[in-house]
Amino acid sequence: MTTFTHPRSLFHDPDAPTPQVVAVDLFCGIGGLTHGLVEEGIEVVAGYDLDPTCRYAYEKNNRGAVFYDQDVVQLQAEALRSHYPEGAVRVLVGCAPCQPFSAVAAKNLKDKEVAEREPEWEPLRAFGRLIAELRPDVVSMENVTRLANREKFPVYGEFLDGLRAAGYEVTEYRPFGPKYGIPQTRRRLVVFASRFGKVKLAPPTHSKEEYVGVGKVLAELPKLEHGQTDPTDRIHMVSKLSDINYRRAKESRPGGTWRDWPEDLWLECHKRPSGHSFPTVYGRMELNKPSPTLTTQFYKIGTGRFVHPTQHRGLSLREGAILQTFPPGYDFVDPKKPVSFSELGRHIGNAVPPRLGQVIAQSISSHLRQAGIIW
Repeated sequence: MTTFTHPRSLFHDPDAPTPQVVAVDLFCGIGGLTHGLVEEGIEVVAGYDLDPTCRYAYEKNNRGAVFYDQDVVQLQAEALRSHYPEGAVRVLVGCAPCQPFSAVAAKNLKDKEVAEREPEWEPLRAFGRLIAELRPDVVSMENVTRLANREKFPVYGEFLDGLRAAGYEVTEYRPFGPKYGIPQTRRRLVVFASRFGKVKLAPPTHSKEEYVGVGKVLAELPKLEHGQTDPTDRIHMVSKLSDINYRRAKESRPGGTWRDWPEDLWLECHKRPSGHSFPTVYGRMELNKPSPTLTTQFYKIGTGRFVHPTQHRGLSLREGAILQTFPPGYDFVDPKKPVSFSELGRHIGNAVPPRLGQVIAQSISSHLRQAGIIW
């Protein structure tokens, strides 16, 4: 492959200011990826998402980035082109919706023809189309690792083939969150494509002995009972448990399962053979270990190992955000509007952890410096 060499890398004036690096974030949600880029000095000017409820958090916490309520599938490259100043290094990032590539989706493909799932893959195809039409300098795509199963999800192979056909050097990585200080056992697929050669992923920052545990990042938050809200932070809000679920929470052991309970607390589904395939639901987190991967319903103890490590309750919305590495002061909800567990849980659970966004930004910036594009 012949990679593109930018004239600046050969003839730039060493005394001239470094070129501006500008990014647009597709499928931006509430701005996890954008926030990570901004923290590392990459200017993000626009984020696109079809969920208008994400606008407040996206714009409130990412100064200068404008939220566009628009379906990326319908987006045209010309609209994106207008966001980049002349002479800027153009970066395009995004995380197409993960749900079509989830474990449930992969399992269902055994019973469904691939063609039936085609409409769900259109967002990723649109991402590829926009890259081919816009020809940004650097691209990053983040998603679940399961997407890389090309047999089940041929759209991924099509996406990579399209990048290479457009002249990009493509690299794939699967960073494990705890190795980068993320207190969550979340491994993700990160793809880079560049006109300037191979992008190397920033090296890990934490050894196994240095992984950040749940207890460390949640220690400073006020204690709450189930159903309570911190009067100084309405996002530090905990869902109320039924009497029997409160008993289940009390009986849950760190790192354990519902099998640790007295049998009178077992659910009917747990008593059936099929119920034994879900051992982590109603489990308690371990204080000195990273949390499991957060879902959009992390505030419910019955959807995973989401019982608080030391308190008899589920996670608060703020605790979920912190485990996703959002800063403690990240402002999620317009003060004029009520807080919704389902809405904010979805926003937080679907987000790219800002810390992973920082890793992506560091990788891009280091690549551009090594290529002589910025200095």
